[in-house]
Amino acid sequence: MSLKGKRIILALSGSIAAYKAVYLLRLLKKAEAVVKVVTTPSVDHFVGELTLSSLSGEKVFSGLWNENWSEHVSLGTWADLMVVAPATANTLAKMANGLCDNALTAVYLAARCPVMVAPAMDADMMIHPRTQANLQTLKADGVQVLPSGTGFLASGLEGPGRLLEPEEIFEAISLRLTEGPLSGKKVLVSAGPTREALDPVRFISNRSSGKMGYALAKVASQMGAEVTLVSGPTHLDAPARVNLIPVLSAADMLEAIQTKASAQDAIVMAAAVADYTPLKVADQKIKKKTGDDMNIPLKRTLDILRTIGADKPAQQVLVGFAMETENELENAQKKLVAKNLDFVVLNSLREAGAGFGHDTNRVTLIHRNKEVQALPLMSKEAVAAAIWQEVCNILALH
Repeated sequence: MSLKGKRIILALSGSIAAYKAVYLLRLLKKAEAVVKVVTTPSVDHFVGELTLSSLSGEKVFSGLWNENWSEHVSLGTWADLMVVAPATANTLAKMANGLCDNALTAVYLAARCPVMVAPAMDADMMIHPRTQANLQTLKADGVQVLPSGTGFLASGLEGPGRLLEPEEIFEAISLRLTEGPLSGKKVLVSAGPTREALDPVRFISNRSSGKMGYALAKVASQMGAEVTLVSGPTHLDAPARVNLIPVLSAADMLEAIQTKASAQDAIVMAAAVADYTPLKVADQKIKKKTGDDMNIPLKRTLDILRTIGADKPAQQVLVGFAMETENELENAQKKLVAKNLDFVVLNSLREAGAGFGHDTNRVTLIHRNKEVQALPLMSKEAVAAAIWQEVCNILALH
């Protein structure tokens, strides 16, 4: 993603995390962006103005009462994007309430460009209702609020409030300022296994790790899409800028998807959904009986892919996955037709490095016109990129 010539205001407020903004500034300059730095008075306690001006190649705007006191007006009309990183609780509160007592808040109120904030503060401050309300106010005003990281903080506490790493903020800036092939599109991805309860303790599930679905969600976001990820239980962190809807059972997943399906430009169903669920879920833990075997009556779950395929809008692209162990092409082609898919992704458990749990995958794309496209063994993110490229090709024809 090229930022060459993009005009960016990098605004720092006084936080121990301000050192990360120095690295972010370096990344932006390396990407050939034109960066002007704005600071609050307290930033000098953490990062020197000489460092910021040397790296940016521009004079730092740090006060309203120097010879450049009106620079906030020209900066507000100059920039393609204003990024506040780190954004402290104090600065966020001022921005949310329209206060204007320093260079940063003056530039914010004069800005005609999109604004992005990356919060940084102690955990208790981050979760305080007032801070959360201020963040919601900024979102309602159209400000893009990046998530805070979670981990060890300068106070010694552990929790939310860490400033995102410079590379993560840089990626968010790049996505905001560059058009991707899925920009303006809404997509939904399903991922992971489902759990079908037997009793309050036990459940039936499968070996899906969710890695393929999460890779699809991450790559779609990088390509500019607004992404909803409906996921069964996994140990994976949701990709940045993705709306995660966690679910447990097949019924939960169907309900979550149906509420979103009609508004999507594309849906890719990568989840490993249970085909069967217990006929009855015990209220109490099922006790073991000596010498007795256990029989568990099962019933079919509703077929999510068939259900949404039956109601698929004409302009929507619907993609399914087929995990097969025999008669692979034949079975995948049957699924393609029966469930009204635009194409199906055939996964084989017999391929080394493919299938559940791996970071790589080897798939075959099967289209409605019976074209078969076999991909080599690749990382799951590379596979995801190939799938989304096919989706883009179909969307362009609609």
